[in-house]
Amino acid sequence: MSSDAVVLTVAGPCGPRDVRLSSPSRVLWPDPGITKLDLAHYLMEVGEAFVRANGDRPLSLQRFSSGIGGEQFFSKNPPKGAPDYVRAVSVVYPSGRTHPQLVIDEPAAAVWAVQMNTIVFHPWPSRASLSDNPDELRIDLDPQPGTDFADTVPVAVCLQSVLAEAGLTAFVKTSGNRGLHVFAPIKPTREFLDVRHAVIAAARELERRMPTQVTLNWWKEERGERIFIDYNQANRDRTMAGAYSPRPLPHAPVSCPLEWSELADADPQAFTILTVPDRLRDRGDPWAAMHAQPGTIDTLYSWWERDLESGLGELPFPPDFPKMPGEPPRVQPSRARRPE
Repeated sequence: MSSDAVVLTVAGPCGPRDVRLSSPSRVLWPDPGITKLDLAHYLMEVGEAFVRANGDRPLSLQRFSSGIGGEQFFSKNPPKGAPDYVRAVSVVYPSGRTHPQLVIDEPAAAVWAVQMNTIVFHPWPSRASLSDNPDELRIDLDPQPGTDFADTVPVAVCLQSVLAEAGLTAFVKTSGNRGLHVFAPIKPTREFLDVRHAVIAAARELERRMPTQVTLNWWKEERGERIFIDYNQANRDRTMAGAYSPRPLPHAPVSCPLEWSELADADPQAFTILTVPDRLRDRGDPWAAMHAQPGTIDTLYSWWERDLESGLGELPFPPDFPKMPGEPPRVQPSRARRPE
């Protein structure tokens, strides 16, 4: 064993586990001086809430070779030598290819991921046992140039009302950057494309109510100074940073669940690896009961069908997806051929 390695004893549902951490003094976030060991301790402190939000799901790890300024890559399947408490589940990607993807079931597995130089955790919106059917409807509110976090707040509040009208209970978290993520628990009865269409239906209703503040335009040149509702994050194999996941930004922010009552005064800069453990101890986990009463997307899907009948169809998919039925041309508007 390397002389600078440490062994951490991590509590969990199966009892304590010893996890070896090499290079514990490696600095991952230079500005606040947060090390690899600090990150491991953070995940030990928030472990129960972290696993509740991100566990039992196909997961991608965003790994950095030498801190947030180093090279990065995504790791999906467990590498050779992974401990026996880190499992995998077969999932189907948009290409139709099936591949094993790792699953985290306990805090020790998250700490092991830190040993693998993981900084960001990206969970699927579906469970490992039924990976084709999401049990979370997720909507990404993405500020465009000229807008910021404060501009997402009224959009999120309006979205909460839209989802409530559709019979869904919304939960909110910071993205860890400038945006917000709004989730709603749903029964896993429909596959990804149906959930994507439900997200588009909710986003279109939101756009109708806030046309100067919200946009669904996929092409950046058409968005203006509005909040982009990134509906493509609802696609298969598209993920957001998980709840309580760190982000690779200089001040070491965390994607932090919030109560709706605190959203108006929230400062996303305040939720960091150094502050969130105390917050969790003092306030508890706002998402603890998220899945107690899941809803369905039936109403939202009826809105999608209504919009189809009125002439509003499919929206563009990401360029790495196969061409989908009813999808408009994937041509940037400024590059589209003009009629002669």
